[in-house]
Amino acid sequence: MIAPPATLGLLGGGQLGRYFVLAARRSGYAVMVMDPDPRSPAGAVADWHRVAAFDDHAALDQLADACAVVTAEFENIPAESLERVAARGCLRPGVRALTIAQDRLEEKRFLGEAGIAVAPWQPVPAGADPQVAIADNAAPRFPAVLKTTRLGYDGKGQVRLDRADALAAAYAELGGVDCVLEEQVDLAREVSVIVARSPDGTTEVFPVAENTHRGGILHLTRVPARLPADLAKQAEDLARRVASHLDYCGVLAVEFFVTAGGELLVNEIAPRPHNSGHYTLDACSVSQFEQQLRAVCGLALAPARATAPVAMVNLLGDLWPAATAPDWTGVLGEARARLHLYGKAEARPGRKMGHVNVVGLPDEDDADAVADVAESLWRGLAGEPSQ
Repeated sequence: MIAPPATLGLLGGGQLGRYFVLAARRSGYAVMVMDPDPRSPAGAVADWHRVAAFDDHAALDQLADACAVVTAEFENIPAESLERVAARGCLRPGVRALTIAQDRLEEKRFLGEAGIAVAPWQPVPAGADPQVAIADNAAPRFPAVLKTTRLGYDGKGQVRLDRADALAAAYAELGGVDCVLEEQVDLAREVSVIVARSPDGTTEVFPVAENTHRGGILHLTRVPARLPADLAKQAEDLARRVASHLDYCGVLAVEFFVTAGGELLVNEIAPRPHNSGHYTLDACSVSQFEQQLRAVCGLALAPARATAPVAMVNLLGDLWPAATAPDWTGVLGEARARLHLYGKAEARPGRKMGHVNVVGLPDEDDADAVADVAESLWRGLAGEPSQ
């Protein structure tokens, strides 16, 4: 057990890290953040901000030597850097969990080995003739999605294809790098589960969240999800299985497709807190960030229970026209709304600048009602007419 006032290390300085730092400092820990951005949201609230590239050996050594445990705010830290930290100190989650999530191909192979269903897929290696590559295998049916194996997020690094003869052009558009061709499933919903796991294997699972995307970026999350109780339990159990097979320590997000036939397929995993878990900040018995702190420090995990229906809507840089702040009047005038801004200096289209949680009243508001309020507040900020 790592107790305060120990120093904790964090690789990455974005908004997910910011909330981790705030949870740690509230509990009496000190935090050292390592991130190359001198204005990073997490660095701004940390005790120390080591401004350095993620492959800076001297900075990595300093972080590992100064901290009782190091965790990661996002998964795309170079594998060599993760191994260096793990060799000198305590890294949670471990190198394997973080590196598997860096590569869609490795992730899908891992899930298959764990007996967890995913959408039908085939690899398309770098430099290959994509038509030959899929002809050599049992190719997925079209429509399909071609995805780069690395560095794809928020809709980036992927192209949707209606026909097989569009594959070559899409592959060229993605740079001819290693890709995965994935069958587009008959989708009913997208949901996610946040699971926390301690070093001793104890787990706590947050309620299943239902997600709506716009342009490949998460737009709105609602809890509880519109799933039958048995399917929700199956999603929670699958998230636990993923964490167990990774021998995971920390907070892990597992994203699922729910097919029209009621089947759960894992879309991807994220070895860290997740955008779809932001609802936990205002409507749960513990936030995903405090739970991350508890897990990586070996503390007892808190019960992860929803305290009220809730909906979260993302605030992207598109809402900041001409770099001026949105008019927050509608949000601040709604008693059920909680505004969260991440302290980012520059707003850009598609950049996550904050979010709003709309929290219902137990036994009075349901998830449909709070989701409608969240969507209405977002439309007001975007200047769109109400529906």
